[in-house]
Parts: sequence; C-alpha cells; structure tokens
Amino acid sequence: MIILRTFLAFCVTLFSVLAFIPIGISAFLLSFLGLRRPMSWVTYRLAQTWARAMIFASGCPMDVQGRDQIPMEGGLCFISNHVGYFDIILALAYAGRPFGFVAKKELLYLPFFNIWISLLGGLFIDRKNVRKAIKTINRGIKKIQDGGAMLIFPEGTRSKGQGLLPFRSGAIKLATNSLAAIVPVAITGSYEVLERTGRIRPVPLRVVFCPPIITKDMNGEDRRHKLTDQVRLDIEKALGGTPELVR
Repeated sequence: MIILRTFLAFCVTLFSVLAFIPIGISAFLLSFLGLRRPMSWVTYRLAQTWARAMIFASGCPMDVQGRDQIPMEGGLCFISNHVGYFDIILALAYAGRPFGFVAKKELLYLPFFNIWISLLGGLFIDRKNVRKAIKTINRGIKKIQDGGAMLIFPEGTRSKGQGLLPFRSGAIKLATNSLAAIVPVAITGSYEVLERTGRIRPVPLRVVFCPPIITKDMNGEDRRHKLTDQVRLDIEKALGGTPELVR
C-alpha cells in the first residue's frame, strides 16, 4: 500500500503539472494586465485542489483545528513551525485564503513551481546577499500592507520532527513592520509522511491555527521585544495540545 500511495501521489502531482500549465501561464499573463488579485484567488483555489488531492492520495488522517479563527480580510501573517516538505501542502489545503511565502532563491529556477510561487504572491530571497534580502522583505511588507497574506517559517529550516527550533533573529519582521495580524500555526507529523522513508506513509497529521494576535494594538516596545516570544509560546502550547489554544 505504501508503494501504491507513493505512486498515486506522484501521478496526482504529474497530472496537476500537465493540467495546470496552460492555466498557470494564462493567469501569469493576465496578472500583468491588472488582474493580479483575481488571478491570485484562481491560482490559490487550484493550488488548494492539488494540495487536498495530495492529502487524499497520502491517506493521512487529518486533525485540523481553529480554521474559523483565521481573518479572511486584511493583511495577515501565518507564522508556523516547519517540520517537513508537507507543511506547504497542509497550509495550501486549509488556510482558506491566498498567501505567499518567502522561498529560497534556488526555487526560482525550478520550472512550473516558480510560476505558481510567484502567482500565489511568493517571494524568492537570496540569504547570502543582505541588500537583496532586505529588498525582498520590504516587498513582502508591502504585500501585507496592501491586504495580502504571507506565510513565515521563523525557524529558517525544517526541524524534521525534532521539536520546535529556535527562531532566527528578525524572522517575523514581515509581521512587526507591517502591523499585520498574526495567526500562529502548529503542525505535527508532516516529516513522517515522506521524508522519513522516502515513501508516502498514511501517518496522522495535525494542524492548529491559533487565535490571531492583533499587533496594531501593541505598543512599539512590545512588538520589538515580546511579540516573538508570544508567537513561539502559542505554537509550543498548540503543539502540546493546551486546551485554551486548541479549539
């Protein structure tokens, strides 16, 4: 069954690539004609369909909590722990609104995926070039201030099931500098789906969307010095199943 699920997931991805290429190219071109916002929704819905098909193909039992707490309008930052490659699939499947994410620049050269990351509002960052990295972060801040959403992985790398890693310095600047609402996200089990063995396994997965943190109501001192700790604490509590956060 594991080999069959792996083959099925591969077929879903291959079919999606072939089926969505003409749609993706059309959306990419239309976005330059002033239709970026509606094309963002079209792209997101297609990506959501692919993500849910991947979850179905994997056979993973899902426990998703707190989706009703996600603000559907206005600038927003999802800040999530990063367990494995399947995290993006889970976010696409259940976030309920379009979002971009900051991807390493190497993905810019990956055919098909580079177009979809761009259409979703994603940004490619060169971490080795500070000036370019700052420029990318500022673009992300502008996207959020314009009412968009971004997903941030403040650990900077995948934990591979080893627990919540330390947050990188300045990792949530997109949220603090844009005064956006923050929804902490806690993901459990995604490393076990594929990366542990290299084959798709139907392991239990859990995604918790925590209550939003309204940063515009905080004073500057709290945003600079306490917000990171608050976000980390909310994620830690949700990973541990603390009742007041798991709803």
